[in-house]
Amino acid sequence: MKLPRPRTILLTPVILLTVAYVALAIRVATHDNSVAAMVTAPANLKMVAIFGASGTAGDGILEAAMANPEISKIHVITRRSTARIDAGIASGKVLMTAHRDYLDYSDIVEQLAEVDAVFWAIGISSIGADEETYRRIHIDFPQQFLKEWINVGTKPSASFHFISSSDISADSTAMWARVKIEAENTLSDLAKDNSLRVIAYRPDYIGPTDEEAHIGQALVYWFFAPVGAAVKAEQIGQAMIEVVIRGDQFANGDKLSNQLILRYSNAYEDRNEVRSANIAGTVNAP
Repeated sequence: MKLPRPRTILLTPVILLTVAYVALAIRVATHDNSVAAMVTAPANLKMVAIFGASGTAGDGILEAAMANPEISKIHVITRRSTARIDAGIASGKVLMTAHRDYLDYSDIVEQLAEVDAVFWAIGISSIGADEETYRRIHIDFPQQFLKEWINVGTKPSASFHFISSSDISADSTAMWARVKIEAENTLSDLAKDNSLRVIAYRPDYIGPTDEEAHIGQALVYWFFAPVGAAVKAEQIGQAMIEVVIRGDQFANGDKLSNQLILRYSNAYEDRNEVRSANIAGTVNAP
């Protein structure tokens, strides 16, 4: 009996994986990613607050918010500034508040009673992090803010949007996955007796903005994006804005997967294109 050559043995799994990757990429590319058109008037979105704007996801959310003409003021709550935050301050659209104690918001929460939405992007990698620290940052920090924000009174249509993660469950063997699902449940439970809505976003790999991405991150993103397992940081921001504008279409406790984040980011861009075309038509009308 003739045995297969070592090269054949080595190449076979590579070929199979490549075929599977291409098939999945084709499926993703040909899948209908559209969402239903808005049937009601857009909800109000004038002022937002962003926590974690100096991080990877937060930088993209800030980029999307700064580019949105409907948003007139952005409160950035952060420990340090960045080039994008500085540019936003210079434009007059961003108001930065330096804040260090994320278990006490008494000095800032009053000014945030006016915002229409809070975008929360504070988080750390689970690599090398002990569970106590990971829980404090991912559960205690947003939980304490939400308690204080609710106590000072929020707008009737206010919403809280935070970045969770994909592949999480309460019975997972991974510490970070259990903590993230507990964070989702804790925050939505806090809001259920109020008019506040808490929406969770569950991205796979988050690609940094073009200004912040290094070559390794860019390669990872471009490998996972064709198979629908990656999203750009600014697309998360666009999806968050689109969700706010769609108002009661989303309820407290709703969760958006990576695929849904991409869909609502696309819906956001489509709506902006229509608005830009309408504005151009009005300007050019005789």
